[in-house]
Amino acid sequence: MVFFEDIVVGSSQTFGRYEVTRDEVMDFARKYDPQPFHLDDDAAAQTHFGRLSASGWHTCSMTMAMLVENLTANRQAGLGSPGVDQLRWVKPVYPGDTLRCESTVIEKRRSRSRREMGIFKSRITTFNQHDEPVLDMVSNGLIRVRDIDAPIED
Repeated sequence: MVFFEDIVVGSSQTFGRYEVTRDEVMDFARKYDPQPFHLDDDAAAQTHFGRLSASGWHTCSMTMAMLVENLTANRQAGLGSPGVDQLRWVKPVYPGDTLRCESTVIEKRRSRSRREMGIFKSRITTFNQHDEPVLDMVSNGLIRVRDIDAPIED
């Protein structure tokens, strides 16, 4: 089990594999982002996307699925997330793409108001099969502290 004390600023990991299907792109778009370039080949061909593309929110969801799979395989004393600080859809995601993630811890600190909790920031980048970034975000994670009586450093 990974706790706050085990997290090392600068550490990186690569994980996940997600195959993007046309049906899933269209199902997600119908439910959550029904713009023509996510639903119709002809409409998409008239845009800078050039063809049917996944919603950026769908790309976030696929990234989240890979994150949770990684957290499940590598147990962490996680307590959720207060959100993301930055989010960029760098490049379109298309049906047929295969995605993967890289995560690097960029900062961590103990909570002053909740001694049992630590907070860490990670830069998460999702890549397609050509190693091109398609999503980039800075995510905040909450995690349990193993030794709540340890002094909080400035």
